[in-house]
Amino acid sequence: MQVWYRSRALYDTVVRLLNSGRYREAMEMAEQIPDDRVKATAFSRIAVHLAKEGKDYGEALEKAINVTSDLPSGEATKTLMGLAFEFLSLGLHEEALHVAEFIRDLPNRSKIQAEVALKLAREGRVSEAMEIINDILDEDVKTWAMSRMATTV
Repeated sequence: MQVWYRSRALYDTVVRLLNSGRYREAMEMAEQIPDDRVKATAFSRIAVHLAKEGKDYGEALEKAINVTSDLPSGEATKTLMGLAFEFLSLGLHEEALHVAEFIRDLPNRSKIQAEVALKLAREGRVSEAMEIINDILDEDVKTWAMSRMATTV
């Protein structure tokens, strides 16, 4: 329990550092978080924050992905899906797809791909959307995405 409290205190410090524009210090503080779940969340938050500000978020994104590889599958999936949806909401389609590549759970990876495709279709980028849909391995999600795209375009 003590590890969690320490991790939570360090996470709160990361958030404060981010909000005050001290990004390098936030990255260094996140490295010290002992709980991998909290550490992955911290790096994810840093990556999204930097992306929103138009700054280089590559290092934080890769650290978030790397830390999730040590988490149990369900927790890793939840963390990575949240990160992918954050990037998708920022219009960073390629990053959302990049994060999805690391989701081991096929239906959930496919859901991210489908959501990216549908967003691209809504933006009028239908051929790109179809390429992504064709790459979806989960047949149920692929069928759902195609039917949704038909009503989107």
